[in-house]
Amino acid sequence: MTAARMKLVLASSNAGKLVELRDLLGDARIELHAQSEFGVEDAEETGLTFVENALLKARHAARATGLPALGDDSGLCVDALDGAPGLYSARYAGGHGDSAANIAKLLAALRDVPEAARTARFVCVLAVLRHAEDPQPLIAEGVWEGRILDAPRGRGGFGYDPVFFDPARAMGAAELDAALKHRISHRGIALARLRDALLAAIRRS
Repeated sequence: MTAARMKLVLASSNAGKLVELRDLLGDARIELHAQSEFGVEDAEETGLTFVENALLKARHAARATGLPALGDDSGLCVDALDGAPGLYSARYAGGHGDSAANIAKLLAALRDVPEAARTARFVCVLAVLRHAEDPQPLIAEGVWEGRILDAPRGRGGFGYDPVFFDPARAMGAAELDAALKHRISHRGIALARLRDALLAAIRRS
């Protein structure tokens, strides 16, 4: 850290997350780098909650790089499926990050579920560790309420965005303008809550 900027490692190899988080950080005095730039592989996600996994990822990246690290764990929780895919959202269909297969499995699981019962939410937990043994991590959570469509819509976003519907705007997540999505999404909400704490840490350094 310096008084002017914070160099922060994103504890993920997900290119979509890196782009989105960089956009969300905007003009904040934070340089976000992918852990792959330092040759760091993904941590094993053995936690039982989003918070645990975010901390595991951040600690792994901080220990490997010696830099402050940002762990992001997020997923889609569907009420009719008792919260699934939840922690296993990225690998719901078996392979990690196969969005098309994950969406196909989700829609099949909800085939006979009526529209009113297809409620769901995206959840994101962000955790920043200033070093691997940091006893006081910065943690923020964001939730985006919606429901699951019966077929994909839109061309934007990534992951489950094509089948996530935002009732407040009567649009699918993949149909939203990127700037609007960044502001209202689970990740956008979580990062907005984290920004002030990060900037305060920069000022104190």
